[in-house]
Amino acid sequence: MTDDETRLREEVMGKNVGIRAIRRRSTLIIIAGIIVILVMYVYSLTMGSYPVSFQESFHQMIEIITTGGNPEEMSGKVIFHLRMPRSLLVIMVGAGLAVAGAVMQALIHNPLVDPYVTGVSSGASFAVILISLTGVVATSLASVWIVPVAAVIGAVLAFILTMTVAESAGGKAMSYVLGGTIIGMGLSAGTTLILSTNAEDMHRITDWMFGSFANTSWEEAILCTVCISIILIIIMIYARKLNMMLLGEDQARYLGLDARRFKRNMLILVAVLTAFCVAFCGVIGFVGLIVPHLCRMVIGGDNRVLLPTSIVVGSVVLLVADVFCKSFTVGELPIGAIISVIGVPFFIYLMVKEGKRYAL
Repeated sequence: MTDDETRLREEVMGKNVGIRAIRRRSTLIIIAGIIVILVMYVYSLTMGSYPVSFQESFHQMIEIITTGGNPEEMSGKVIFHLRMPRSLLVIMVGAGLAVAGAVMQALIHNPLVDPYVTGVSSGASFAVILISLTGVVATSLASVWIVPVAAVIGAVLAFILTMTVAESAGGKAMSYVLGGTIIGMGLSAGTTLILSTNAEDMHRITDWMFGSFANTSWEEAILCTVCISIILIIIMIYARKLNMMLLGEDQARYLGLDARRFKRNMLILVAVLTAFCVAFCGVIGFVGLIVPHLCRMVIGGDNRVLLPTSIVVGSVVLLVADVFCKSFTVGELPIGAIISVIGVPFFIYLMVKEGKRYAL
């Protein structure tokens, strides 16, 4: 064997060892994360004005699962009707926002962006608030569908406006960021005008805008779980193509990928995913920014392992934050504000660390 062949073999073997190490690390994180999710899920069932012990919560949850619901005891009714759907929705929203952030960062080539960068959250919020004030949600038998449909429509329309502005400005990564910022500011201004003319609904809507999982029903939790799960599966199927996009659009085209079309389709998918995350709990920032970056720091940027890891870590982060918000006796804290308190210093850290690299 020649020296060149030996060196090539060593490089390939080293790369394979590195990939295996990353996958082992990712597997350990996912297993540990699932255990934490299960424990925190049961613990979250103990939180609330009606006291329930951890052991009783676990027993009631197992009984509810094995019997298919309809518990007889009061503690079981509280857990089944109020606490289980809420915690399920928290887990799914955390997973959805984390993956949406990872995809946005891969497409725009910047770890400082999140799912809301294209204005989809402002569009979804504007549409949900608008439809809520009409009274349709309160009177319709299909109200569980109206809110997410309105959120998706608002998010997609905001995304189309952002795409139009960004493409007209050259279609560069920064064009999407600036276009989304402009569209988001405009829609936020519209939301403020609506609130100013509906003072009696301002408190309820403001609570929703700050992020809240209160009063989550099983219909809402199941709808979001199914829709978010389908979108997450679709995104993970295209993880290899997302890796191609990390090389740049020109390189992706050389590898046989229609980069422009793929980027547009994935951005639409992220917009719909973000809309479902926003629909029932309001805007919760920084999860889509912090979680993918933390995972990337530990396991690298390969989306084949980054996406499933982000799903688990995102669920853990939001579930822990929700439990923390419910632990105060003076009243439940808005989860969006808590996440922002943590996210702001982390974002500043990212700007200081990555700012020169991305010309910020």
